[in-house]
Amino acid sequence: MTMDYGRAFTLWRAAAAEPWRGYTHHGFVEGLRYGTLPAASFQHYLIQDYVFLVHFSRAWALAVVKAETLDEMKTAAGTVNALINFEMAHHVEVCAQMGIPEADLFTATESAANLAYTRYVLDAGHQGDLADLLAALAPCVLGYGEIGARLGAAAGETPYRGWIDTY
Repeated sequence: MTMDYGRAFTLWRAAAAEPWRGYTHHGFVEGLRYGTLPAASFQHYLIQDYVFLVHFSRAWALAVVKAETLDEMKTAAGTVNALINFEMAHHVEVCAQMGIPEADLFTATESAANLAYTRYVLDAGHQGDLADLLAALAPCVLGYGEIGARLGAAAGETPYRGWIDTY
């Protein structure tokens, strides 16, 4: 089965326009943009994002299994490699700069919201096909990209500018 994933996401995004805007313009995101987000909130996010990255990597590993073509397998495997060998190391560095030791990341308790989303993604992937898994991953993959592009272009000098610029 060949699927035009870009077209599928465009249709999904249009069908959920109002909730999507709420997600990409959430108060947390706008706090990053304007520099009004409390540092403690950002640190909490960084810790939870590390936990999320572990499960996100697992979901992309599942995409290798769910893939129907070699090209899809290569894309998913490349994503797993980038996440595990580069993104997570970068995340540990960012956390260290924010005063969060690596040991705290490994022992962090997963928040209920993080748990709900990551298990939903993994469940969708286990029960469905690659399209189901990608649909569950889309808010993160494409949402973060959209948020990062918007903040990169719009955010002024804030305490979070350096972090924004990495994405």
